[in-house]
Amino acid sequence: MISKKTTPNYRQIYIDLINIKFPEKMEKCLPLLNKADLSEIDIIELNNMIFERADKEIEKFNQRHRSYSLPSIQKILDYQKKHNYNNTQLANHFRLSRNTVTKWKKMISKHHV
Repeated sequence: MISKKTTPNYRQIYIDLINIKFPEKMEKCLPLLNKADLSEIDIIELNNMIFERADKEIEKFNQRHRSYSLPSIQKILDYQKKHNYNNTQLANHFRLSRNTVTKWKKMISKHHV
């Protein structure tokens, strides 16, 4: 039997969360919730819209446990090119480490060669 990798239905999770705890934020979050597919970046953005700025300890913990798919990494690196950001600016914008950005750039360049 072939096992299929399943992912949580983030759209439904966030809709339920907003309806129950933050109904005033539904209108602000609808453009993202109406997207056909939610990327990791969309989920992070939704989380930031709903919870705004978390306490530094929680933020640090959450940052260490994020993972990004190849399309999300490419979107982030495209964002860097589009906005003429250097690695430090990009890292600050997406709350990543500069080393992560450098590692991704090397990985993408090897992937395309």
